Amino acid sequence: MLALLLPFLLHATHFTKNDLLNKEASKIIEDIGSELFAKTGINAYAIATNEHFPEAFNLVEYSRKYESNMSKPFVILIFAPNALITAKSKERGRVGLIASSDELKQLYSASDIKDATIDVVATKDKNTKKDKYAIGVVQGYSELADQIATTKGIKMTTTIPNDTKVIIRYLQYLVFLGSIFVLWIFLIRPIYIRIKHGTK
Repeated sequence: MLALLLPFLLHATHFTKNDLLNKEASKIIEDIGSELFAKTGINAYAIATNEHFPEAFNLVEYSRKYESNMSKPFVILIFAPNALITAKSKERGRVGLIASSDELKQLYSASDIKDATIDVVATKDKNTKKDKYAIGVVQGYSELADQIATTKGIKMTTTIPNDTKVIIRYLQYLVFLGSIFVLWIFLIRPIYIRIKHGTK
């Protein structure tokens, strides 16, 4: 019986540290992580910490103290909103992605996942800082799982659509249509009229 339960116990949590997220956000991440592991065999872990890391703090070295609680292959999403970016600017907030192998790094875009996480936190709205942290980690983790699954040809059912990405694509589409309209009015249409009426 213990042998049957052991794999489930090993993958019972996808957090190695959670100082920031509420129960609802944590449950979403657990559901996404469980589905990703069940469908791909890849573990996605999250570290959401309120620790105040100094400038240029090594997140890879930091993550190693948690490796004994993780099963390979894995990717870790680290969210540290109090980490110092530069002492000069005094800006804080870092997102890190650490994979257990170079092969795993090819399954996702680190910049896209960081953007998905940070965009939510940087948005000016009525949400509290704590709520933004929760939403940001969920969005980034969801994006990570989606990208890994997509490269494996698998469809996730528990992930959250990246609304920021949808809006950006919609705006790009509108700009593209606007450019075509301007070209038609000021360049193509006058040429067409001249050709139609036999003028040069």
